[in-house]
Amino acid sequence: MTSENQTPTPASARVELRKSRRFPVLVPAEVRWHGPSGGSLKASGRAEEVNAQGGLLHLDIHPVVGEVVELTNLLSAESAEARVLAIRRSREDAVERIAIELLVPSETFWGVNFQLKKYTADLLRFEQTFQSSHSDLRLLREFRDAVDCVRRAAWAIEECEQRHLQERCSDTMLSLLTAERIRRATYLCNELSAELEACDISFGTKGIAEFYRAIDRVNRRLEGSFTYHESQ
Repeated sequence: MTSENQTPTPASARVELRKSRRFPVLVPAEVRWHGPSGGSLKASGRAEEVNAQGGLLHLDIHPVVGEVVELTNLLSAESAEARVLAIRRSREDAVERIAIELLVPSETFWGVNFQLKKYTADLLRFEQTFQSSHSDLRLLREFRDAVDCVRRAAWAIEECEQRHLQERCSDTMLSLLTAERIRRATYLCNELSAELEACDISFGTKGIAEFYRAIDRVNRRLEGSFTYHESQ
């Protein structure tokens, strides 16, 4: 298959205007388009930096600037129309990446990793606003912990998808997620213990009875597990 690799004329090229921040991802993609003779061409590659408006793709061959193409996310099998905006070349004049623009912007086309990274960035910006407003330090601490939890989960999900694409075992990542849940549960229990000692929480606090029963169940299961392992 031959590539339509001619250099676009100034009249055919469009200036690439980035409308929002791009986020690093790794999404396998396929691009289909029609060559000058009318024949169907396609190329497989990967998207590496994306936003709701488009992104940067690595492709072995590529359509010309201005071409409208069919872009498919190979993870979700979702397709969308896109326009080639620019071609990024290295010093050796080899094509490195092409910039594409989705004809219909989408927050979901690139998948869950992009959405998580975007939402995490939004939360961090909100945290900065929250902090500058001189809000209660306890509320700020709670918010920071929640953002950190989302960030860790987003990283773990992305890592699991990367390992799946590379056909590597994801059991280690699942163990890390479990360890993170235990860390967060330990942190929350210590915080609640301090609030009980300070009388900020009492046995009349809403939900405390359910919390007590949950802690009791965990305690009994842990005691049983420890007893079993000590007897081995």
